[in-house]
Amino acid sequence: MQILFLHGWTSTPGGVKPTFLTQHGHEVLNPALPDEDFEEAVRIAQAEFERHNPDVVVGSSRGGAVAMNLEAGSTPLVLLCPAWKKWDHARTVKPGTVILHARADDVIPFADSEELVRNSGLSTSALIEIGTDHRLADPESLRAMLKACERSACIEEYHLPCCGLTSVRRLKELPHVYGFDFDLFRCGRCSKTWVGYWCAAGGGGGWKPATDTEADQMMSLEDSDLRMFMREWAKDFH
Repeated sequence: MQILFLHGWTSTPGGVKPTFLTQHGHEVLNPALPDEDFEEAVRIAQAEFERHNPDVVVGSSRGGAVAMNLEAGSTPLVLLCPAWKKWDHARTVKPGTVILHARADDVIPFADSEELVRNSGLSTSALIEIGTDHRLADPESLRAMLKACERSACIEEYHLPCCGLTSVRRLKELPHVYGFDFDLFRCGRCSKTWVGYWCAAGGGGGWKPATDTEADQMMSLEDSDLRMFMREWAKDFH
């Protein structure tokens, strides 16, 4: 898996967190970002993103604010104590974003991440309380970061109607309705979104296309609202 890691203010490439990801078998892109010019930091990160099209973007502290300002399409974000209020540009994050933050952080308040989750309409499960300070460099926090990256990417291979055998990203597990299991996927080659389905009682499965609007709703809705949406979307399966 390829990860774009955006470091924090006064930090440098090659720190504990990107090194941990590298040691666990992942290719880590870790560009040097200037401390005093936020817009230039975003431009550097955007150029790196467009050059490599990574599977996940990780942003630490100020790097989290940089990550929030990228044009990164459906690529998932993992934010570590994001300092979005100190660099007041983007104020929301996209569906599927995971935030790790220590409640005892004395640099960036934990409440800032709680506010970001509310602003973005995310489930409270998107915010993971972990660690004992702002650095999130203890073993438990490092393992949580690795797990969040690997779960967010969800790179698999399937035969899709659009591109045949190709890598896909599993975006979200969807509610079980009408006796079928559903998951939302995005093709790694053409970026088309598909719902994979299979009958829970046997009898096979297949693929049904989802428009960008439908995929956005599947990603943003939760719990009973998502189940109601899926019952309408999948009514042909009834």
